[in-house]
Amino acid sequence: MRYIAFQDGAVVTVGLVRGDEVIPVAEVSDFYADLPRWTSEEPASARPAQARSSLEPRPPVPGTAKVVCVGLNYRDHADEANAVVPDHPTVFGRWPSTLISDGDTIPVPPSEPGLDWEVELAVVVGRTLTDADEETAAAAVFGYTVFNDITGRSRQFDTTQWMLGKNLDRSGPIGPVIVTAEELGEPGGLKLETRVNGEVMQVGSTSDMLFSVGRILSYISQTTTLQPGDVVATGTPAGVGFVRTPPRLLVSGDVVEVEIEQIGTLRNTVVDAAARP
Repeated sequence: MRYIAFQDGAVVTVGLVRGDEVIPVAEVSDFYADLPRWTSEEPASARPAQARSSLEPRPPVPGTAKVVCVGLNYRDHADEANAVVPDHPTVFGRWPSTLISDGDTIPVPPSEPGLDWEVELAVVVGRTLTDADEETAAAAVFGYTVFNDITGRSRQFDTTQWMLGKNLDRSGPIGPVIVTAEELGEPGGLKLETRVNGEVMQVGSTSDMLFSVGRILSYISQTTTLQPGDVVATGTPAGVGFVRTPPRLLVSGDVVEVEIEQIGTLRNTVVDAAARP
C-alpha cells in the first residue's frame, strides 16, 4: 500500500493512494497512534476519494516525529568526503519543523553561498522500539519514503557538530509517498538518483549501505526509544556538490530532484533567503 499526507482544512490527513485517487484515512497523529487499525483493511471512510492532483501535499509523518539521520553510511561518500569509514552508525538529529513536501521551495539562508543535496532512503517506524535486536527492529518498519538531506556546508563544517548545517529552515523534503514494507519488501538494491536542472549528480544503490536498516534502528533504539511515525534517514551515496572542483551548490532558481525506484521522486525549487519563514 501507498500513503500520502495532505492539507485537509485545518489539519493534515493521511490518505491511501489508489491510482490517481486518494481515500482519506485519518488525521496524521491519529493514524500513527493506531497503525494496525488504520492499515489492516480498507479505510472505513465516509468521505469520497479525491483526485490526487487536487491535493496539497504535506510531510507524511506527525509533527512530533523524531527525525534521525545517519551520515557516512555509504563507503563511496565517506571516501569522497575524506572521512573515516565509521565502526558504528554516525547519527545526528533533525527538527521535524525542517520537513517540507514535494513541490515546496527551499530557501538559501544568508549564512550559505548555496546548498548541497543528499538523496536518501528514509524509514518510517511502525512500532515502538526500545533495546531492539536487529531482526525485531527490521520487522518494525512501517514503510519507506524518499528524503533529501539538504545541507548548509558552511555551518556544518564550522565546528565538529553538524546540527546547524543539517537544520536549515525548510531543508528536509520528504515523500512524495510512503510505500509500506509489505509492498516494497527488502529495501536492498534500490537505485537512488539526484538531478539538478536535469543533470544527473548522484547515482547509487541501497545495497551499498554500510549499516542495514535493522542495524541502524537497533542501534538507535538502544539509546532512545523510537515511536510509530519517527523517521530514520539512512545516508547518501557519492556525488554531493561540495566535493566537486569547483564546488557545485544549489542556488536560487535551481530545481533539485531526488528519486528512489519503486517509491517516487521529490522535486523542489531553490529560492533566495527572502522566502524563509
